[in-house]
Amino acid sequence: MNDDFADLVALRRDIHAHPEMAFAEVRTAKAVAAGLEACGIEVHRGIGGTGVVGVLRAGSSTRAIGLRADMDALPISESNQFPHASLHAGCMHACGHDGHVAMLLAGARTLATTRRFDGTVYFIFQPGEESGHGAQAMIEDGLFERFPMEAVYAAHNWPGLPVGAFAVSSGPAMAACNEITIEIRGKGGHAALPDQVSDPVLAASAIVQALQSIVSRNLPPAESAAVSITTLAAGDSLHVTPETATIAGTVRTYSPAVTDAIEKHIVRIATGVAEGYGCTASIDFERNCAATINHSGPAEIVATALTSYFGSENVKPMSPAMTAEDFAYMLERNPGCYFWIGNGEGHERAEGHGLGPCTLHNPSYDFDDRLIPIGAAAWTAIVQRALPPLGL
Repeated sequence: MNDDFADLVALRRDIHAHPEMAFAEVRTAKAVAAGLEACGIEVHRGIGGTGVVGVLRAGSSTRAIGLRADMDALPISESNQFPHASLHAGCMHACGHDGHVAMLLAGARTLATTRRFDGTVYFIFQPGEESGHGAQAMIEDGLFERFPMEAVYAAHNWPGLPVGAFAVSSGPAMAACNEITIEIRGKGGHAALPDQVSDPVLAASAIVQALQSIVSRNLPPAESAAVSITTLAAGDSLHVTPETATIAGTVRTYSPAVTDAIEKHIVRIATGVAEGYGCTASIDFERNCAATINHSGPAEIVATALTSYFGSENVKPMSPAMTAEDFAYMLERNPGCYFWIGNGEGHERAEGHGLGPCTLHNPSYDFDDRLIPIGAAAWTAIVQRALPPLGL
């Protein structure tokens, strides 16, 4: 670990030990503001709730870009037992947002010290990414009007990708996240008299099976999507056929047209299957988060900057993931790019980590602190490529 960032390792671990949920990142935001101010960076607080924006200017250009990190934690009980494990029951940094904060602060420190760029850099520390509403909150609070920028960039650590490696491409990076809830209403009665009921549990089970035909039989083979039913709730007695059953899950897509098509097929299948079992179905389809789509120009800037600094062998094309990211809303408003930085396989986790894999949203996840200086170098390289210093 680079000694220049030892204090940011300590800060990252302190944030990990004191996780805060979406829009409650008060302690984290205070630490971020203090870290920026220590570098002589202008600080704006309370944007979109607990969001923080740092402003750093160099040279004479009026051009500007934004660099974004998310700050919130997840409602997961941590299984790690190392000294910096979460002190808040049922809440942990299981997605590495503590590390994203530390990497961007490290980049801010480097850029404030060297100032080898021409223009303005906005360091955006966003609340509420896991809720899917933090980016929107900052945008609605005037983020892009108060801090106008020609492009905005964000990074996410990626377990399984080697430490020191990156993935970036133009086009889809992450999927849109849509939520479905289907209530099936039948006719309840005694479980021992099945001929006298219209069983919503049986109908729900058939609907779950039938929905799996949408991707394989109703979409063009070249389109990517996922329809996953994750909950089924019905009844509370072993001897009673309930009146209702409810199933719910998620739909992931990369385009609004595919989302629209899937919604139509869900309505068609659920209502038709329910009717076939003597039941009715009501469907609620909620579009929760747009797809994260990288713009070609900023993606090229990221790929070129990272290749120049880390070598082409460490910069790979990105395979789009079905996970979702509310940075999508920033990319709908501004050109930009979202890329991955490798978090490895978890072999470097501190002694006392849990038994599970070091994957995102897992109770034994931990961010690899070796990424902090790597992240600082990545952000610095991107800024210098996007806002080249005078004379270069």
